[in-house]
Amino acid sequence: MAKFNIVWTKVDEAPQLASYSLLPIMRAFTKDANIGIEVRDISLAGRILAQFSDILPEDKRVPDDLAYLKELVWKPEANIMKLPNISASVPQLKEAIAELQKQGYPLPDYPENPQTEEEKQIKERYDRCVGSVVNPILRQGNSDRRLAKSVKEYARKHPHKLRDVSPHSKSHVAHMKTGDFYEHEKSVIIEKDTKIKYIFEDENGNQTVLKEVEVGKGDVVDGTYMDRSKLRKYFEEVINTAKEEDILFSLHVKATMMRVSDPVIFGDAIRVYYAKLFERHADTLEKLGWKPEFGMQELENRLEQLPEEEREAIKKTIEEIYQERPRMYMVDSDKGITNLHMPNDVIIDASVPAVIKNGLKGWGPSGEVDDVVLSIPDRSYATMYKEIVEDIKARGQFDPTKIGTVQNVGLMAMGAEEYGSHDKTFFPPADGKMKVVDEEGNVLIEHCVNEGDIWRSCITKDLAIRDWVKLAVNRAKESGLPIVFWLDEYRAHDRNLIEIVKEELPKYDLEGVDYYIKAPQDAMKFTLARFRNGEDTISVTGNILRDYLTDLFPIIEVGTSARSLSIVPLIAGGGLFETGAGGSAPRHVEQFKKEGHLRWDSLGEFLAFVEALRHAYKQIKAIYQEENPRLLILAETLDQAVGKYLENDKTPKRKVGELDTRGSHFYLALYWAEALASQDKDKELAEKFAKVYADLKENEEKILEEIKAAEGKPVDIDWYHPDDEQATKAMRPSETFNRIIDTLLEG
Repeated sequence: MAKFNIVWTKVDEAPQLASYSLLPIMRAFTKDANIGIEVRDISLAGRILAQFSDILPEDKRVPDDLAYLKELVWKPEANIMKLPNISASVPQLKEAIAELQKQGYPLPDYPENPQTEEEKQIKERYDRCVGSVVNPILRQGNSDRRLAKSVKEYARKHPHKLRDVSPHSKSHVAHMKTGDFYEHEKSVIIEKDTKIKYIFEDENGNQTVLKEVEVGKGDVVDGTYMDRSKLRKYFEEVINTAKEEDILFSLHVKATMMRVSDPVIFGDAIRVYYAKLFERHADTLEKLGWKPEFGMQELENRLEQLPEEEREAIKKTIEEIYQERPRMYMVDSDKGITNLHMPNDVIIDASVPAVIKNGLKGWGPSGEVDDVVLSIPDRSYATMYKEIVEDIKARGQFDPTKIGTVQNVGLMAMGAEEYGSHDKTFFPPADGKMKVVDEEGNVLIEHCVNEGDIWRSCITKDLAIRDWVKLAVNRAKESGLPIVFWLDEYRAHDRNLIEIVKEELPKYDLEGVDYYIKAPQDAMKFTLARFRNGEDTISVTGNILRDYLTDLFPIIEVGTSARSLSIVPLIAGGGLFETGAGGSAPRHVEQFKKEGHLRWDSLGEFLAFVEALRHAYKQIKAIYQEENPRLLILAETLDQAVGKYLENDKTPKRKVGELDTRGSHFYLALYWAEALASQDKDKELAEKFAKVYADLKENEEKILEEIKAAEGKPVDIDWYHPDDEQATKAMRPSETFNRIIDTLLEG
């Protein structure tokens, strides 16, 4: 029988620590099905080392696994378990570089302001590691994301806590009314294969070609910009409103994945909120080389370079600002971490649901809970958040025991609508025009812009759009649920998508398919009415809304998006299986390092692996014309084990001494072995795992005690690039459990 490989991605933080414990179990249980599990490193540290492998000593070189996966996703045999990885900000990048340097890797420092050609090349290499660089490469298919039935049922039986909402809540969403990306968007459908140029033209007619890109017939090309002067005026208005109403000021953007545009928006919020700092200390700040895009934490770090008198003067000004400005929404009030501390702390898809869970309240600087203005500058998506916030104020908090579920089909294949379009975001060096021109000289898109405005473009491939519509129709037929295309006819890009959707839908048998096309605000209103009534809906959205909604609704429904099932049917026939969200991962690592207790819930990995096994069965049948029924047995029994894992509440708990990630992995193995022993489709597997189950059950108490004995003390482990041997020892502390699993692996 053909050997078949499933790729397990090596990532960062808590999901990676958990993998040191979970991966040996997955390998041991699938060994007899002729399945191999190979690890490919897409972590931030792995990406950095791959970029500089040519300058590293031979014993420290690593392969470029992301480049390998870039080719694999276009092959029918691709079967990839994609765990949450860091979409790094520049401060995180610098931390990772420092850690690797400390470990003996001779990497150059990150040049923030490169002067020489060598420094520019170094910066260019490092910049390939920042932001959402992994997802556009791996996601060569559209997204099918939903909660598994067992997860939803568990949430209804064991509902998580959502704080009640005051009928007098002053919390609200504030967005720009003019000057934003939404207002300025222009979009074209390409009529034939061509090459387009992005050109800046100054007021004297001098032109600079910024980028050239090949596009195909049917591709949708957009261009838009944000007026920075209006953005800063908007921030001033929102800050003044927060002060007048005595509520918290907060900013919600995505400065990690939208790594070119959103850090600048984040920086402008700092420029406005801390305006007095720039008025009084502009020369000193320039001397420090600090940029607001890096956040206030970076400024605090650099203040140590100053003489005490200058340092204290800046600190005094900051304290004055806090007295004069509205109170700041806090990421961690105990540690004094504000909403503007670090750009990687500002992640809208996690931060807005957190406010909703907390009864439309945020945390203030003294640890107080209070109403908050949610500042979301661009209207493209702010309006749908506005709708849900106002719905909650009018109708009260959601009840997890009664609400329906909202699934998602997301347009993301081939870099569709990619976040801020990193390589096609430009800041005009002077007043002038930004143009998109085809190879015949036709101007497709043109904007008059001011120096420093944020101009960006994205390209959505025709093949990706049509595959998205196909996936939406298939999901509607499979589920019997209505599908809602979240598309706004008043937005240029969406208008073109509506045209293609209306052209594409009649190609399918739509009998029994209930579909709607609604602008995001109206789509949210329609969906929430069904949601509150216990009815289920499939949202069919573009890439960014996919990201936002697949955090928003699962967090409301089950408390976390990490428990979502995320399937990406790759266009070439392979499968990508994503395992939830990593937004809480840093906090879990902090606790593990401090207390030796890890509470990362690997449920997303469990669920994704079920689907990876099922898809592997189909792939082997299609590619090799062979049957491997053991894969279906393994998938079915793992699914049963997950159900029992939830039913018996064996998810990791918060406190030292309670069940942690390692203990939860033991219970998954116990229940999986039990299910395999009980099945009657494969006698050999049943006999083998009957012994494994008996051994695990007999040693249950001993194994849990051995794991518990490893807790309650600090774990000295590196953050971005842990030593494999050290991490394995920390995550596999039970010799008894290790013996059982390793015997399976070796047998």
